[in-house]
Amino acid sequence: MTTTTSSDASSMRRVDQLLAHYGESHRNPKNEVIHFIAIPLIMLSLVGMMFAIHPYVAYVFIAASMVYYLRLSLPFLLTMVLWSLLSIALVFAMGPRVLELSVAIFVSAWILQFIGHKLEGKKPSFFEDIQYLWVGPLFVLSKLFTKLGLRW
Repeated sequence: MTTTTSSDASSMRRVDQLLAHYGESHRNPKNEVIHFIAIPLIMLSLVGMMFAIHPYVAYVFIAASMVYYLRLSLPFLLTMVLWSLLSIALVFAMGPRVLELSVAIFVSAWILQFIGHKLEGKKPSFFEDIQYLWVGPLFVLSKLFTKLGLRW
């Protein structure tokens, strides 16, 4: 575990602080792979379940999420906008079965997440702060961006 002094922490961007903290409970390679699968599925299923309630519920959730991402990083925001558009397209493709499919995806993906955290030996970050539900997708993106040599 790396430690930072208060001056180091204050000089880090907020997004980097969030990702560093999130990463502390996501070091096991198997848990990381599980997160790469489960987090996008959870995001899709959340949009689908909200859409089933009413499309505007999904749109408001996405818009609020984009405001959160805007405050952290423009590259993450732009990528999340693209992911959100793809999610909406997939939700439309689910047609009248959107609720059933979204619930099945949600439950399955969370089972995977908890298996990953069992392997990790640490509880999910959102248990201590709900905002980590929004940081999870950024963690996946940060790993992808790093592999592609992109900066967030």
